[in-house]
Amino acid sequence: MTLAISNLDVSIAGIPILRDVSMEVPSGRMVGLIGRNGAGKTTLIRSIMGLTSLSGKIVFDGASIGDKEAHHRARMGISYLPEDRRLIPTLTVEENILMPAWANKLKDAPARLDWIYSLMPEIAQYRDRKALQLSGGQQKLVALGRALMPGRRLLLLDEPFEGVAPVLSRRLTEVIGTLRNEGLCVLLSESDATHSSDLVDQVFHIERGVVTAH
Repeated sequence: MTLAISNLDVSIAGIPILRDVSMEVPSGRMVGLIGRNGAGKTTLIRSIMGLTSLSGKIVFDGASIGDKEAHHRARMGISYLPEDRRLIPTLTVEENILMPAWANKLKDAPARLDWIYSLMPEIAQYRDRKALQLSGGQQKLVALGRALMPGRRLLLLDEPFEGVAPVLSRRLTEVIGTLRNEGLCVLLSESDATHSSDLVDQVFHIERGVVTAH
């Protein structure tokens, strides 16, 4: 279930953003991607999710996915937690979490929802509240729950601790740490290693679109 990226190049509006990126996220491992704002972290994660045009090769679990659209990757168990959460504010917490299940017609959605609530019982307590009524940190937990609905094989976490109060950052760290025991591949981006240093098995650095192993 390894994610392997080879010679990945991405340009946006003719401007090179990622340059000859090659890296691996092994099965059951948590890998950190560290770089300053604007270094290319989000573009790399969006490329893995199928949200950019690219050249190069992306292989997951032995299958080339570089030409697959995002919804096909979601059906393969690949999911994405965006930095800005992107919850629908007028929907309830539970409705936001279930959206990927509805979109991908997941038959085990009730069992998956129960598992997410067992992992993060605090969001079960406000499952009927509108997303707009939550704090930024609470919204991050809900967005993580939404990502976990289809993300049963590869989880892409873009700056999960950004803009979150310290107490909820610690809680997010606990929850993400437990995912190691679920056998997931996890790629976690952060501007520095403040929160992820005790979580990840390996670190890659990204600077001006170039990725190097640490």
